[in-house]
Amino acid sequence: MNAVPIAVNKAAMRKYEDLEIPCESILASYVWVDSSGIDLRSKDRTFDYVPKKPKDLPIWYYDGSNTGQASPDNCDTYIFPQRIYHDPFRRGSHIMVLADTYQHDYQPTPSNRRKACLLSCEKTDVEEPWFGFNQEFFLTTTDNRPLGWPPGGFPSPPGPYYCAIGANKIVARDLMEAFYRCCLYAGVSLNGINPGTTPSQWNFQVGPSPGIRSADDLWMARYILARLAEEYSTVACFDPQPIPDWPGNGTFCYFSTKDMREEDGILVIERAIDKLSRRHGVHINEYDANNGADNVKRLTGKLQISHIKDFTAGVANRSCSVRIPRQVAEDKKGYLEDRRPAANADPYRVINIMLRTCIMDE
Repeated sequence: MNAVPIAVNKAAMRKYEDLEIPCESILASYVWVDSSGIDLRSKDRTFDYVPKKPKDLPIWYYDGSNTGQASPDNCDTYIFPQRIYHDPFRRGSHIMVLADTYQHDYQPTPSNRRKACLLSCEKTDVEEPWFGFNQEFFLTTTDNRPLGWPPGGFPSPPGPYYCAIGANKIVARDLMEAFYRCCLYAGVSLNGINPGTTPSQWNFQVGPSPGIRSADDLWMARYILARLAEEYSTVACFDPQPIPDWPGNGTFCYFSTKDMREEDGILVIERAIDKLSRRHGVHINEYDANNGADNVKRLTGKLQISHIKDFTAGVANRSCSVRIPRQVAEDKKGYLEDRRPAANADPYRVINIMLRTCIMDE
């Protein structure tokens, strides 16, 4: 059953926007990933002090039976604060808290991929790995219709929309401008945004940042985007292939180590690509929320994307599994881009498997 949009009286809501909150009250939104591995949840609480670091915040809990992470007879599931961001919605000293999830015995829940990722980051820290992500997504109505698409039909084929301008090509630029500003205010390392290859598709880039930071920032950017979309009565869709035979959505991963960024780092990049080629199937299993099932629909070898069965690499080739950017090939140092992760990929899983393959030599 499709959701019915609820009419919002924004004029009435504005009456409450200027209500003063007592200066000693700090509002904190705890944000975490639920059992789906892609959907986010949040709940709020009040503090009478300003937390400066995650350890200043208490471990909290929620009803895991309502998120598919616990049984009703033992439902309390813990959330451990991991990173603090400024709250662009409440502003002032109010905060958003990225947390990961633990079962009643303090073991990570199955959807908590951050714990394992952090251990791999710590083991490989001497190599100074850096990661960035390019997140693609569609903006849709609440009944899953892409914004800007003609009712009951399709727009013109891809081509005119990528990085375009004009109301006949672009939708929701105001939402994306708000998103850009909110992320920078929050402290998310947002590197840029641009319209995608079809109407309603957008991209944003996070990082590059050392270790696990870019994965934390990507999750918080997804949260901010979903919150903003609420205000515009639209939905941020991270489905890897929402429309058959049209461009899908990926989460492209940029990866480098200290040696890759130094002179003749291209040789290290090429060795890493060779390692990636030999573990193609293992990576595909980690590159979407359903252990490869979603990427089957997206990685078809068409529309500037590789085929799921084949591993390919090339310079400035966006139809490959792994791309070496043109400037990297000319400078003979820099980074590689893995284009296989789907839009609903967990960045913690992506970082973890990249480190295990390219540095830990598994």
